[in-house]
Amino acid sequence: MIRFVLALAVSFGFAGTLHAAVEIQEVTSPGGIEAWLVEESSIPFVAIEIRFKGGTSLDPEGKRGVTNLMTGLIEEGAGDLDAREFARARDALAASYRFDVWDDALSVSARFLTENRDEAVSLLREALVNPRFDEDAVERVKAQVLSGIRSDANDPNSIASSTFDAMVYGDHPYGSVRDGTIESVSALTRDDVVAAHSALLTRDRIYVGASGDITAEELGLLLDELLGELPAKGAALPEGVEPNLNGGVTVIPFDTPQSVAFFGHEGIPRDHPDFFAAFVANEIFGGNGRQSRLSYEVRETRGLTYGVGSYLVNYDGADMLLGQFASANDRMAEAIEVVRQQWAEIVEKGVTEDELEEIKTFLTGAYPLRFDGNGTIARIIVGMQTVGLTPEYITTRNEQIMAVTLDDVARVAATLFQPENLQFVVVGQPDGLESTN
Repeated sequence: MIRFVLALAVSFGFAGTLHAAVEIQEVTSPGGIEAWLVEESSIPFVAIEIRFKGGTSLDPEGKRGVTNLMTGLIEEGAGDLDAREFARARDALAASYRFDVWDDALSVSARFLTENRDEAVSLLREALVNPRFDEDAVERVKAQVLSGIRSDANDPNSIASSTFDAMVYGDHPYGSVRDGTIESVSALTRDDVVAAHSALLTRDRIYVGASGDITAEELGLLLDELLGELPAKGAALPEGVEPNLNGGVTVIPFDTPQSVAFFGHEGIPRDHPDFFAAFVANEIFGGNGRQSRLSYEVRETRGLTYGVGSYLVNYDGADMLLGQFASANDRMAEAIEVVRQQWAEIVEKGVTEDELEEIKTFLTGAYPLRFDGNGTIARIIVGMQTVGLTPEYITTRNEQIMAVTLDDVARVAATLFQPENLQFVVVGQPDGLESTN
């Protein structure tokens, strides 16, 4: 079992032998569908992760929320089976299917026993290729989505992030909530859902990761059975967007004793030569895996929040450095000032040798722990494909972390952290804090 092998490697400190436990095979089906496979036959179980590039960014103008609605309907009946019959058939096979959607991708997570593989794949194929989209299911799921939209309208965190996105991305799909609005979702029809399915679930944007009790030859045949009848090409992907960032604070009044802040500015592309230096710099500054500078200064030293962090985000069409925290209304202004001070200080002073060595040890030691089961491995390797990494990344990732120097961090921090462009959106009733833009 892969989990057991990895546990042994970590226990004895052999993080460098990770590649021996996770050997990726590149598979091409007879029909030309490509996938990565980690074969592990000791347990009769298979996990498959599929990504369709595009996600909710493919929503047509005026149809915001249709891809999210379509995703929620995929498992609500397929082929000759209505929603209840499909659920009973899935449960009888002890199979698990999960469908999720984000700005840039729709994901399919499938788990099934080897003995039920053919039946489980056949059932999943019906969901992907022949979803019913029955009118009653459309109305039922639409009602669920509308309920979530109404709930988010009263959630400070949702208000903060959606306001930030609208300011930064404008008319680009990233600038609006992927679930849609009350008006846009209410107007969606079954025909809209069918069109969204045809636009996104196509063979030209498939990425697949598989792990478990299946050979490369078996996986190739499975891929053609599962995905071979999908349309060849989908809708054009949207172009990237240049974030609109002028810095400052935007306050959204909201009756709550605690304000929420969402903040950030432009980040760094995933394929940039300095990405690893930027990654290490941010882990020291605001990462969540250990005590970061932000956590120490805002939370530990001053007690201004229960948690604060920053993180690099790489969308297909934009790269960002973002963060968030909550603080009492009478302390939010002070918390923002401390964050600003820390943002400027890492530019001016960089990091220390001790900070750098500590984070390297943490990041390289924690990496093997991620590969803790077939489902997790399948998710990791499909994620690697979608950002353009090669199978060798698993063996070189820690080497690239260890190669980062103090000079690298100082050079990257000077351009990555931009105090003048740092934009805050605050939702609440913060004392002594007013909008500056």
